[in-house]
Amino acid sequence: MLRRCGRRLLLALAGALLACLLVLTADPPPAPEPAERGRRALRSLGGPAGAAAAAPRGFAREVHSLSEYFGRLTRARRDAGPPPRPADGPPRPPAEALAPRDVFIAVKTTKKFHRARLDLLLETWVSRHKEMTFIFTDGEDEVLARHTGNVVNTNCSAAHSRQALSCKMAVEYDRFIASGRKWFCHVDDDNYVNVRALLRLLASYPHTQDVYLGKPSLDRPIQATERVSENKMRPVHFWFATGGAGFCISRGLALKMSPWASGGHFMSTAERIRLPDDCTIGYIVEALLGVPLIRSGLFHSHLENLQQVPASELHEQVTLSYGMFENKRNAVHIKGPFSVEADPSRFRSIHCHLYPDTPWCPHTAIF
Repeated sequence: MLRRCGRRLLLALAGALLACLLVLTADPPPAPEPAERGRRALRSLGGPAGAAAAAPRGFAREVHSLSEYFGRLTRARRDAGPPPRPADGPPRPPAEALAPRDVFIAVKTTKKFHRARLDLLLETWVSRHKEMTFIFTDGEDEVLARHTGNVVNTNCSAAHSRQALSCKMAVEYDRFIASGRKWFCHVDDDNYVNVRALLRLLASYPHTQDVYLGKPSLDRPIQATERVSENKMRPVHFWFATGGAGFCISRGLALKMSPWASGGHFMSTAERIRLPDDCTIGYIVEALLGVPLIRSGLFHSHLENLQQVPASELHEQVTLSYGMFENKRNAVHIKGPFSVEADPSRFRSIHCHLYPDTPWCPHTAIF
């Protein structure tokens, strides 16, 4: 009896050992195909076993397609509030080589400011960078056309209304997309653009990635009301870069904006939130696409105290401006060859500081 039990025990142990060896030496099952992995991932978003508790609100029910998933992801990001914004830091290493012909600078103006504002830009920074500068206006001007060939009559209203501003921005966007260039930068007719600093900044980001660069004029996200349907509205909040300081958008991001910005769609998108053009850009980029604004202190508008910009750091700044601030004249404080009366914007003095080889700059100038 004991012998029979011992034999059976030995046979059972031998069988278990053989089974273990077969399991260890067998090939693993093939990995699922990418498409099947994608379907499993989508199913897992709405699956049981605590998935609903871990997923963001709105993801608990089953997801059937990638487009539905990304739609819900965008809404979840928007509901969760704005993501953290990178702060200014040390200069980034170049990500790619960048030439002036890779950048599309759109200058927004109106015909009544052609002489008062545009002539100053044509005399200073535009004179050295005509191939990358495109002027968007609302009226024909033969004198302006003789100075530069890149003048676009948008046929938009000359009024300073949100509809007129959005009309011009729509034309700017379409012209940039058609140009095939890597970067779109928008400035106003009271901005000085330091193109050397601009190229350094843009070269530190790949133009194929989602990049939205600029400076907000508010210290918090703007609160707006989004029209969802004829009878339905909902609150929305997002950051935007003020057009008064200028902003830049990579081509990779601009292409993703197309459903809301191309072919006249920009104006209808602006009507959904009933805000001006620069706010609408922020709405498309941040609220609809979920891409955060990258703040840069190198952009400047007349809405800030420009006298706080150190003259010793002018070569690093991307844009500058002039105007009024708290009922006082607002311009960069810089010593130069021109008096404040002769150069109230200080753009001529800034230009001679950055480009002392300019023919009309006094060679004995001290800064």
